[in-house]
Amino acid sequence: MAWKGVNYDFSSWMGKTFWGIENSTLATNETIFSVITRLSNSMASLPLKLYKNYDSVSNAASDVLINEPNQNMHGFEFIRNLETSRNETGDGYAIIERDIRNQVSKLTNINANHVEPVIERNSYDLWYEVLGDDGNRYYFHNMNMLHVKHIGSTGSIKSINPIKALSNATDFDKAVREFSLKEMQSAPNSFIIKYQANIDTEKRQRVIDDFKRFYKDNGGILFQEPGVEIDELERKYEAADTLATERITRSRVANVYNIPVTMLNDTEGQSYSSNEQLMRMFVQLTLIPIVRQYEQEFNRKLLTPAERKAGFYFKFNEKALLRADTATQGDYYAKAIRNGWLSQDEVRRKEDEAPMGGNASKLWVSGDLYPIDMDPKDRKSTSSNNER
Repeated sequence: MAWKGVNYDFSSWMGKTFWGIENSTLATNETIFSVITRLSNSMASLPLKLYKNYDSVSNAASDVLINEPNQNMHGFEFIRNLETSRNETGDGYAIIERDIRNQVSKLTNINANHVEPVIERNSYDLWYEVLGDDGNRYYFHNMNMLHVKHIGSTGSIKSINPIKALSNATDFDKAVREFSLKEMQSAPNSFIIKYQANIDTEKRQRVIDDFKRFYKDNGGILFQEPGVEIDELERKYEAADTLATERITRSRVANVYNIPVTMLNDTEGQSYSSNEQLMRMFVQLTLIPIVRQYEQEFNRKLLTPAERKAGFYFKFNEKALLRADTATQGDYYAKAIRNGWLSQDEVRRKEDEAPMGGNASKLWVSGDLYPIDMDPKDRKSTSSNNER
C-alpha cells in the first residue's frame, strides 16, 4: 500500500527519536527510583475534579487537564510526568496553550533542564526562558507555564534539586555497593604456604607452581606434601554491613522527600496499629503540601478571574487514599447517615454507585430516621402520647 499526496511522503515531517542509555541517578539508584515512583503515582492516582461551590462541574480547562492534556497522553500520565520531573530535578514545567478565545487547549510537559526563570526588568513579571530543540530560545509568561517545585533557597525561583541534596548519601551508598560486589566476586579463599627454610629458590618456585596447578586442576582440592604446610586464610563477607548501609540510605532518602521510611520497606523499629494510620501520616505529612501546590497552580493559571469569583476551583480528593477496611468504612457511613451529615446518595457516590434520588438524597436524623426537614409534629407519637 502506498501513500500519495502532499506531505504523505513525510518529506516535511520532523520528529524526535529517543535513544541511548539512561544512566541518571533516577535510573541507577533503586531507592530514589522507588520514592519518586510512589510520589508520582500517588499524585496521578488522586481523583481530580473541577467544582463550583461544592458541585462537580466541567469546562474546557478541566476537560483538557483531566482527560487529554495533549495529543500524546492522558491526564494520569501528564500529572505523573510533572511530579516525576519535580522530584528528579526540583522543578516540573508544562506549557499552557490557549485557543483564540483564550481557553486552555493544550498542556505539554517540557524538560526542566531546558527552562530558566527570568524576571523582566521593567514590569518585574516572571517569565520562563525555554531552550527549544531547534536551538532557539522562547519566552513564556508565568501565566502560560505550570510550575510545580520543591523548596528553593532564599530569593531563588528555581528549586533545590533533591537528588543533589542526596549526593553524599548516594556516593557513599555506591561506594559500599561497589566494594561489596568486589568482595563477593573475588576469590573465595586465600592461603598461607609454609615451607622449610632450606628449600632453595628453584624448589620454592616449583612448590608455588604445583600449588597453583593443583588448585586449578582439582577444583580447589590441595594435597599437602611433607615439608610444606598450607593454611587457609579465611575471608568473610558480612552481609549485615551492606544492610546497615542500605538502611542509612533509605532513611536519608525518606528525610529528603519527606515520606515515612516505612514507605521504603524499612519496618525496623516502626509500629503502626493499622495501614490506615500509616496512610494518614503519609497523606498529612507528605501529600497535603504537594496537593495544595498543584491546586493553587491549576486554579490560578487554568481558570479565569471571573471563574474563580464565580466559585470554580480544582480539587484533588486525597481521602481516596484513606479508605479503611470494610467494617470500619461501613460503621463510618452508618454514623454519618444516622447523624444527618451524609445522605444515602452521597454515600453511593463515594462508593461509585449511581444515586437513587427521592428520599435517598435527603438528610435524615434518628428518631428513628426522619427527613431532617420534617416538622417534629408530624413524627410518630411515643407510646406515652398514645395512652393519653
